[in-house]
Amino acid sequence: MDIDGTHGYRETAPAVPSVPRPATPPPMPQAPPTNPVETWLRTPRHADAPGIYAYGHVPRPPEEPERVANRKLVGGAIWSALCAALLWSLIWNGYLPVVSVVLWVVPDSWPSGGGNRYLAGLFSIALFGAIGLAIVWIFGRLGRWGEVLRRFVLTPLTRPRAPQTAAVPAPEVDPAGWPELREAGQPAVAERLAAETREGRLNDVDYVRLHRAWRSARADSARLNAYTDAVLRHGAAACAHPSGARDLPARAARHDLLTAQVRIGTAVDAERNPYRYRGVGVALDPALLGTSLLVVGPPGSGKTHRVARPVVESLCLQALAGTAAVVAVGAAGSDLGPADAFDVVIAIGDPASAYDLDLYGGTTDPDEAAGILAAALLDGFEGPEADPRRAATALGQLLGPYRAAHRRFPSVPELRELLDGNAAALAGLREVLDESGEHAWVRELAARERQSGRPGDIGALLADRVALLDRPAFAGFFDVTGRTRPFALNSLEHPLRVRVDLPERGHAEASRMLTRLLLAQFTAAATARTDRSLFACLVLDDAAHTVTTEAVRGLQRLRSAHAGAVLALRGLDDVPEALRSALLGAAGCKVALSGLNTWDGKRFAEAWGTTWVEESDVTRTPDFSGGIIKRTLRGVRRLFTGEAATTESVTVRRVERERWSASDLANHVPPGHAVASLTSVGGDSSPPVLVDLWG
Repeated sequence: MDIDGTHGYRETAPAVPSVPRPATPPPMPQAPPTNPVETWLRTPRHADAPGIYAYGHVPRPPEEPERVANRKLVGGAIWSALCAALLWSLIWNGYLPVVSVVLWVVPDSWPSGGGNRYLAGLFSIALFGAIGLAIVWIFGRLGRWGEVLRRFVLTPLTRPRAPQTAAVPAPEVDPAGWPELREAGQPAVAERLAAETREGRLNDVDYVRLHRAWRSARADSARLNAYTDAVLRHGAAACAHPSGARDLPARAARHDLLTAQVRIGTAVDAERNPYRYRGVGVALDPALLGTSLLVVGPPGSGKTHRVARPVVESLCLQALAGTAAVVAVGAAGSDLGPADAFDVVIAIGDPASAYDLDLYGGTTDPDEAAGILAAALLDGFEGPEADPRRAATALGQLLGPYRAAHRRFPSVPELRELLDGNAAALAGLREVLDESGEHAWVRELAARERQSGRPGDIGALLADRVALLDRPAFAGFFDVTGRTRPFALNSLEHPLRVRVDLPERGHAEASRMLTRLLLAQFTAAATARTDRSLFACLVLDDAAHTVTTEAVRGLQRLRSAHAGAVLALRGLDDVPEALRSALLGAAGCKVALSGLNTWDGKRFAEAWGTTWVEESDVTRTPDFSGGIIKRTLRGVRRLFTGEAATTESVTVRRVERERWSASDLANHVPPGHAVASLTSVGGDSSPPVLVDLWG
């Protein structure tokens, strides 16, 4: 595959059309029998809070804080009805002189009807009817009969049901008819795509891709002609991804490409969760991932299978639609998706790998390359003597002269020799610089030579770190001479799908170093993009010993660069103590999975803060009230039951409590669940929500 050719339109149709795979419709009124894409397009979407899966979501009715429990409501209604019946019986049988009082007040001619028995009967009916209505009104208000009628009779009758022939209320403009193209004077193109939609040859990826291509083509008449010509010739396969793929081999999660969301679970319908989130689907999208996502949980808690894998899959689909670029990094064999779902698969340490990794990220600036390498070689656990700025300076004093002399950066063995202060290597480099007249770089090299070999020189430490990559297992990788097909992360302006497999078994420290290198390269490349129309995301399946001070600063810069990162950790112990709070603050989205220990739970509890709640205190004291008979009865009761009679007093007050305490996170999150808080790039945020990842 041509890495540099991943931008623009592809005019050839794929050999085998892919099957439409829109998101699975929720249990709601269905459209008339049609193809899945039309149903997917016509399904309403509504999200009234960050992280809610908008596809088919119906917002909950407004919360009723004073809502009476069903049992109490029904019991009160029955009790008031019995009292009303008793009162009516007493009035009817004359035990209560209500009728007599009325007859005493009204004129004597009214009860007799002036001698007309029909008028007399009408008066009697009106009298008892008025008394009955008064009783119903009074006891109906006391027993809340109206609320009982609304809750148990009217609401079930008026609740919408979903018969098989019922139709989903269609929007005012049918999206399956491509109204934007018709309004822009392209009826032939709109009809061709509408026919492709009706006949099932267009899937959700095609729909989003063609819409994006149409929006970009409207600004340029030349591209507009190319777009219309491609659609009329190829239909739904027009403007395809450079790989020719129009879908993934298989989908493991529920996606809605129209909103770029992927569903990761269901919020538990419990009082612990905020009212609007109870029982709704929870999803991630670029607006949330743009603030970066931190996932913490022990092995087996679902970091990869339930969070990282769906995110990677969603971003791969968005890349096929031309809206995203994704780089997924994990150990060899990790479940981040099949190789067929990616354009580039870099298996470092595997001789069969078709691609290599550019150690310098594709940059030609020696200072930038030195800064990236320094961030990768030092992991933050080396101590105060391992200053990243000193490391960047030492590397810059070698990379600059070497590139000036050879028009390329040094290979791993060459860099190791230079950092070790090898006299022959330094002399050879100085000789080439003298011959080419690069006197400024000669002074830089001389400064490095003076520092080399002195006590405390950081060059020796850097050489030891580079030696981890100068191993026989990595022979043939990180080539700088052009013999291999290196991939550089400065290609993020194209809709790429990249997977990097690290040789964690037997080379754990080297894998961590490469992970830090990829994070530093991604941050530099994403923030330096001139075209930020694509959302770029880096997914690290294991970010242990990856977070440094520069990495935390880089995460904060990604938000404004239309990019984000997903960091998965087994525990916060894999992050330096001084950076744990900073990391939780830099990541806008945080997920704590079941099995978290109390030390990590304390950090999350501090990050999520506190809230005001009502707390009830019940005080029980012995009951000494009453006379001798009452006290005697209490004594007899205590003799038989062994319990003393007490009185209770309840005190209700508002107190400030942690949203989720460290103990709650460690002990009260069920297996397969997680507590997640989400923040969008626009600043909208959600409180911590308990999510069932298998829901």
